[in-house]
Amino acid sequence: MSSNLTASASYPQWNFPLRNPAVRGGMVRPAHSCTKMIRVFIVDDHAMMRRGIAGILTDESDFEVVGEASDYSELRAGMRGKEIDVLLLDVNLPGKNGIDILKTLHEENARLKVLMLSMYPEDHYAVRALKAGAYGYLNKASAPEQLVVAVRQIHSGRKFITPQIAEALADNLTKDSEELPHTKLSDREFQTLCLMASGKRLADIAETLALSPKTVSVYRARILEKMGLENNAELTHYALKHGLVD
Repeated sequence: MSSNLTASASYPQWNFPLRNPAVRGGMVRPAHSCTKMIRVFIVDDHAMMRRGIAGILTDESDFEVVGEASDYSELRAGMRGKEIDVLLLDVNLPGKNGIDILKTLHEENARLKVLMLSMYPEDHYAVRALKAGAYGYLNKASAPEQLVVAVRQIHSGRKFITPQIAEALADNLTKDSEELPHTKLSDREFQTLCLMASGKRLADIAETLALSPKTVSVYRARILEKMGLENNAELTHYALKHGLVD
């Protein structure tokens, strides 16, 4: 997903189904009128990714995509008057990021089932997402079939926990958080840390996060202070040591 990702990220190799312009919405929808549909809303800032996710789901007989959005404002507008069974929410969004959006939605409606999607490895954001109220977390490099399984499982009321997430949760329980300064960072600060450690300039980070360079500079200062580091070189060394970037 280009500039929104750390240097180690790669575009997911999902095989998106072909679209048929003769069918409603251009997507082939099997006719199973007796099937109870799972209503899904997709939030991702890349139209191609939204279309691909929608294609994977609507290729099945029990999914209906009831809305799409590229950011928080579009999500709020798109949710009005809609019944949503599962919300698919990207972590890395312009402006208000996915974790912050999740927290806001969870405060308003704790029953809303949210599956977080991200290019970041599970040990980066999965634990934070689950603590914020997500029902699951799925790396976008996963197989399309896993997306289908995840949405169905979450719709049934169960959490979706992959082996990678289970390992991240176990590590989170066994490690002494006081010995890991990055756990003290807010979600936005942690996102900024990962981007800085991957070699992004402040101007690039500001563009990626839809923030002003001045705001990113404030985040940088907070990160260094909270983690007891002196400069970007120490920050990068810390991130590499703890596997936050490759």
